[in-house]
Amino acid sequence: MTEEEVYYTRERLRMVEEQIAGRDIDDQAVLQAMRTVPRHCFVPRENRHLAYADCPLPIGQEQTISQPYIVALMTQLLILQGTENVLEIGTGSGYQAAILGTIAKQVYTIERHKRLAEQATSVLAELGLVNVEVVIGDGSLGWPEHAPYNAILATAAAPRVPQALLDQLADGGRLVLPVGSRGGQYLERWFRFGEKLHREQGVPVAFVPLVGKSGWSEESWNW
Repeated sequence: MTEEEVYYTRERLRMVEEQIAGRDIDDQAVLQAMRTVPRHCFVPRENRHLAYADCPLPIGQEQTISQPYIVALMTQLLILQGTENVLEIGTGSGYQAAILGTIAKQVYTIERHKRLAEQATSVLAELGLVNVEVVIGDGSLGWPEHAPYNAILATAAAPRVPQALLDQLADGGRLVLPVGSRGGQYLERWFRFGEKLHREQGVPVAFVPLVGKSGWSEESWNW
């Protein structure tokens, strides 16, 4: 292991103990995934010294890699057991997809920015995460091709939960996403029980917009 690898490993373990396990994250699979996935590989080189800091970071295209705690929290809310077919909306850097792929059976992740999708695909391949597939498209419409999904996670804020995502949620499935406006959002978790849906509202958060047919237009978000 190189000196750089030793440094990043130490910082990653410290991140988990101080920022994540030290709060309210107790899902052992989530904690282990956060200890394992090298977050610095998903951060632009100029910001890698901040890769394990308790904050979001810019990744280009006006997008961000989420704060580590939020990644862990949203993953924990999905209640993954390791057998799930998962859909992620908003690949971004690919870090959240990597965490999901470390725990779940199969992950499909949608990104509307071609350059980010290509970069994420490259990093995920380098890490050997063959169960994560990146596609380019409008995430607000989900990805019907591989539905239904046992878990759906959106890493961008919607004005309301897109009906397409609810429609693609399997019986017993969980959907986690931020809902609100530019001024702020709340995490929501939806459960499907047959034809019935149950919604829970969680903590306040701040995410970039889910731009798409069933999300925000760039003009309305910036108004």
